[in-house]
Amino acid sequence: MKPIRWGLMATGQIGAVMVEAARDATAGRFTVVASRSGARARAFADEHGIERSLGSYQALLDDPEVDAVYIALPVSAHSEWTVAALGAGKHVLCEKPLAVNAAEVTADFDAGDAADRLCVEGLMWRWHPQIQLARSLVADGAIGTLRSVRAALTVPIPPDDIRRSRELGGGAIGDLGCYCVSAVRLFAGQPEQVYATSHNDDEDVEMRVSATSRHRAGVLSQFDIGFDMSRRDELELIGTDGHITVTDPWIGGRAEVDLVRGGEVQRLDIDPDGRFALTGTEADVYRVEIDTVSAAIAGDLTLEFGRQDALDQVAALEAIRGSIERGSPVSL
Repeated sequence: MKPIRWGLMATGQIGAVMVEAARDATAGRFTVVASRSGARARAFADEHGIERSLGSYQALLDDPEVDAVYIALPVSAHSEWTVAALGAGKHVLCEKPLAVNAAEVTADFDAGDAADRLCVEGLMWRWHPQIQLARSLVADGAIGTLRSVRAALTVPIPPDDIRRSRELGGGAIGDLGCYCVSAVRLFAGQPEQVYATSHNDDEDVEMRVSATSRHRAGVLSQFDIGFDMSRRDELELIGTDGHITVTDPWIGGRAEVDLVRGGEVQRLDIDPDGRFALTGTEADVYRVEIDTVSAAIAGDLTLEFGRQDALDQVAALEAIRGSIERGSPVSL
């Protein structure tokens, strides 16, 4: 298969992480980077070994040698440029969260449908083999009947970080909450009711959030997120007969799945046949993502997550915000 030619929109940290991780990808490669500054784009290209650079985002969309665009802009610009890229005939992988409300999600996927191009939200952790193994274990009844999902993601960020800016779409809910919400949804289904509380320390955005949800069949979930605590990456799936702990679920740098039953712990091999050629670093999760989406663009597989998943995700995030504002549970 001829590799999909990717263009990077923006030169921030997450773009650099993706470019470096994709260096060992087999189905796609980054061939050009675009910035609002030609000098900045050129410097980024030189630093990361990208062939070409462009001095505007529109130039990237007009480039006939680009098949797909990875959008790594601030959240507030995600939908605008997703719609523009799809309209220009490019497939899009947009850094999470894809959009801030249901109207933007609908506009994004409508643009993709009209252009017959893929629109993908970059929740990269879901394609990692450790998550696929955890899903298989739950589906096969390895822990009995699922009763509870617990997740956490906390990370300290500096005072000048754009994630502290509401104007740019910042805040812990959108940046960190999208991981935990997507996790409880992936394993327990869409919440039926959400209750959340937050604290902002007089910042412009919420800095810490805790939430509890009720899902179908009586499954409960809890998560907490924060911008001003030490790093924590946690995902636990608890059933009637045992529980599963996924180590480092979001980045996969220490990718392990522990199955606990009857007091005994089994540490399971997440890639026994070596299909994913895991290196044991966080680069794996982004490489797997770019290869997965590239293969879907090439028509070699069908992506599991699409319009409805993105609508459900934003609905859950909006319910969390609504619960915080009202100080009471919100039903979905």
